[in-house]
Amino acid sequence: MAEEEGPTVELRHRKKPKSSENKDPAKEEKVSDTPIPERTPKHVLFQRFAKIFIGCLAAITSGMMYALYLSAYHERKFWFSNRQELEREITFQGDSAIYYSYYKDMLKAPSFERGVYELTHNNKTVSLKTINAVQQMSLYPELIASVLYQATGSNEIIEPVYFYIGIVFGLQGIYVTALFVTSWLMSGTWLAGMLTVAWFIINRVDTTRIEYSIPLRENWALPYFACQVAALTGYLKSNLNTYAERFCYLLMSASTYTFVMMWEYSHYLLFLQAVSLFLLDVFSLEQSDKVHEVYKIYIFSLFLGYLLQFENPALLVSPLLSLVTALMLTKCLQLNMKKGTFIAKIMKVINFYLVCALTVTLNVLMKMFVPHKENGHMLKFLEVKFGLNMTNGKSVKESIALEDGRIGERPEVIYHIIHTVLLGSLAMVIEGLKYIWTPYMCMLAAFGVCSPELWMTLFKWLRLRTVHPILLALILSMAVPTIIGLSLWKEFFPRLMTELTELQEFYDPDTVELMTWIKRQAPLAAVFAGSPQLMGAIKLCTGWMVTSLPVYNDDDLLKRNENIYQIYSKRSAEDIYKILTSYKANYLIVEDAICNEVGTMRGCRVKDLLDVANGHVVCEEGDKLTHSKYGRFCHEVKINYSPYVNYFTRVYWNRSYFVYKINTVISFQS
Repeated sequence: MAEEEGPTVELRHRKKPKSSENKDPAKEEKVSDTPIPERTPKHVLFQRFAKIFIGCLAAITSGMMYALYLSAYHERKFWFSNRQELEREITFQGDSAIYYSYYKDMLKAPSFERGVYELTHNNKTVSLKTINAVQQMSLYPELIASVLYQATGSNEIIEPVYFYIGIVFGLQGIYVTALFVTSWLMSGTWLAGMLTVAWFIINRVDTTRIEYSIPLRENWALPYFACQVAALTGYLKSNLNTYAERFCYLLMSASTYTFVMMWEYSHYLLFLQAVSLFLLDVFSLEQSDKVHEVYKIYIFSLFLGYLLQFENPALLVSPLLSLVTALMLTKCLQLNMKKGTFIAKIMKVINFYLVCALTVTLNVLMKMFVPHKENGHMLKFLEVKFGLNMTNGKSVKESIALEDGRIGERPEVIYHIIHTVLLGSLAMVIEGLKYIWTPYMCMLAAFGVCSPELWMTLFKWLRLRTVHPILLALILSMAVPTIIGLSLWKEFFPRLMTELTELQEFYDPDTVELMTWIKRQAPLAAVFAGSPQLMGAIKLCTGWMVTSLPVYNDDDLLKRNENIYQIYSKRSAEDIYKILTSYKANYLIVEDAICNEVGTMRGCRVKDLLDVANGHVVCEEGDKLTHSKYGRFCHEVKINYSPYVNYFTRVYWNRSYFVYKINTVISFQS
């Protein structure tokens, strides 16, 4: 309601001085004394209420429909309800299998406290290693899901797997609703929200990874980030009333903290957001106090997350904390000078460089004094310099009238433009992260075609005089999205219906046979070695101990993965035997898909990377070539001749997998 009042109040406020200077006082008194009809406020309130009610209903309905669509698509894709439990679990690939396996472990635990203790002192997953699985893999979603499943009595109504994936699909619905609301807040019309949802679904391949891997941490976390962005958008609006501002602040605080707890890489994304807010503050948009309140939320969330994540040092050495601390320190050093003066502009330049220098200095100091094992590769990507040309803008009034045509002076709009540019730059550097950028690009594009103020700004630049600009802007802001929506409906809606009507079937009999053999034939104390992705599936489907996991934030597990992958390199049988026995492995599983991989991009296959790492091929000019006198182990071990049969005995095989027992007593043959 507040955002609707802004233009009306501003128009009346701007016309008063003009009338007092240029018009006759008697006429002014006559206009001022004109009584306002009593029914007008009620009529206006009813219109606003109807608009808000329809918009909220559309937002909630969009989220619910998207969640139902994901559920129906997942059912059709895997024929999930007609699969056995083992076949359902195999659909969870790689690290997703690990997350779901710990959810199952929590449900099997005699109590919640006991389940948490077993996860934080877990020695039944990886051989020769006790891990804190909750901290190592950010298992807070699984803890919450297990509590909800048992506390709500859902164990008597629904199977655990449906409850688990249902929560994730529900969160995706909240994700869509939050994007809807964000676009609505920016444009002032819920048509923009509808267009955002349409573009989000049409570009589903680039907006989400939910259909490939449901339990991924970002699928749990990004909906909360979308809620935080929606709350931040409302919080930055200039014409917000006190109650709405408090609500946005509380929602922003809760969603920021939840986002930090759900995803181990959340602080990197919040770092980009903090940079966007810092650049917004540089524009002198009179939102400095609000921006620094957001900084306080960051600090609170990081320190509370640090305590509840078993004193996670990654949060203390994060660039987000260093940047926010530097910004708070420079805020204390700033002088209250008159805005717009030359000295004030010089001070802003000095402040910019001071913030950058303090951020780097604080981050280096924290890393010197706080023991940590941070993901350096992620930080390197985020430290890429983005060239942004900025001007010191003029201070903005409390609200901008539609006829002013200066939408670029709205703080929430400037924030979203900067944030989207930064996310787009990150997506260009790391192509796999475009699913973070694309949803906000959909939202920004919908805002662009649905905002009357943006059309008004365009007409002002074009110096349009033939038609009344305000009237034309209002017409186009409704007509253009309607036309786009109808065209999208005509072109893409049949495709979506086709996806839901096509019945696909998950078919992986080789993996099912492998898991069945392990459960029936392998000893309970057996330890399996193989690719990390397969080990995740074995942990979930059988519960047997493995030598490695598809987890990449731990140095020891990373080293294990590299060593176990040597089974696909040109190494001797003795070398591989020593590696496997060092991890107390009893069985080795060789996958034909990796051993015989024929990729279109040579040099990117697992065996190619291993050959480069071992010096068996020349990667760049000047590299040394170490010729290997051994063939590729995964090929040679299948032939069953000495010395391979001395170390390994084949006990099971099918079209995709070869299982070898690692001999404890070696009889050397000539």
